[in-house]
Amino acid sequence: MWPTADLRSDTMTAPTPAMRQAMAAAEVGDDVWGEDPTVRRLEERGAALLGKPAALFLPSGTMANQVAIHVHCRPGDELICEERSHVYCFEGGAVARLSGTQVQPLRAADGFPGRDQVAAAVRADDPHFPRSRLLVIENTHNMAGGRVASVARVRALCEVARQHGMKVHVDGARLYNAAVALAVEPAALVAEVDSTTLCLSKGLGAPVGSLLAGGEEFVAAARRARKAFGGGMRQAGVLAACGLLALGEAEERLAADHRRARELAAGLAELPWAKVDVEATETNIVMLEPGVDDVEPLLQALERQQVRAARAGAHRIRFVFHRDLPEDAVARCLAVCRAFRTGVPA
Repeated sequence: MWPTADLRSDTMTAPTPAMRQAMAAAEVGDDVWGEDPTVRRLEERGAALLGKPAALFLPSGTMANQVAIHVHCRPGDELICEERSHVYCFEGGAVARLSGTQVQPLRAADGFPGRDQVAAAVRADDPHFPRSRLLVIENTHNMAGGRVASVARVRALCEVARQHGMKVHVDGARLYNAAVALAVEPAALVAEVDSTTLCLSKGLGAPVGSLLAGGEEFVAAARRARKAFGGGMRQAGVLAACGLLALGEAEERLAADHRRARELAAGLAELPWAKVDVEATETNIVMLEPGVDDVEPLLQALERQQVRAARAGAHRIRFVFHRDLPEDAVARCLAVCRAFRTGVPA
């Protein structure tokens, strides 16, 4: 039987042989004491890549986002984000649990609210209301299908946030995907924001970790919050070594993932029963709506041919491309989908 094509997420990668060698050879120290030289190199490289004065290495993207929120907000404050944002929907209620902050979600089809929406959501300066403290932008936006916000769009959202005294944080789990799709440097996409994350263990393929970048004072406060949240690691250079390699291989690898995602989207769009937006397939994520009663049967049909995908709500299936997929992943997936309603086995 052929190898499994696991399209559930771009976290389904294994360390490359080069990464395993780098882990074995990594120069390490105690990072809680600030003495791991490989972590320091990764943080310096990440800060330069993201155009920020400083960066911090954390175990996960969720922790990186929540540390940022914890630093920017105070209990009783409110953050504004799109209603399907990862910080709101998929981080275990940590905004409330860890920072006492509430969320005002906005609806935007492509994942990015407009200037007027954000301005209208800002609370009046009144003791009855929470303070509007933070705007969170997710770029790319996962549940919108990997959609991308351009440099100009991020700048416009930063401008309206500044006008109302708010900070701006970018959940950049797949920020490098956005940069590759737009043919810009990652730093250009976050030049005007106060903080940003960059996940090393999604499309970039490292086994563990995310970077959080911002100003020197912000990162110093984030380091304290990381410790309080249980994210202080010791000889973390064995992980940081993989992150350094992942950053070095990013652009060519991600561009290939984007091409394969568009190939799958175009093939699915030819099926009369399949609802897929080819134009919205801007990066490495494909969203398919097969009909509400067909989601589970189609997932099972794919599984029988060793193709794995994931639910994205009640009506959608998500396919995410990454470097560890077999060469025939798109062809095999399309074969199953073409046979799905014909009664003929793939």
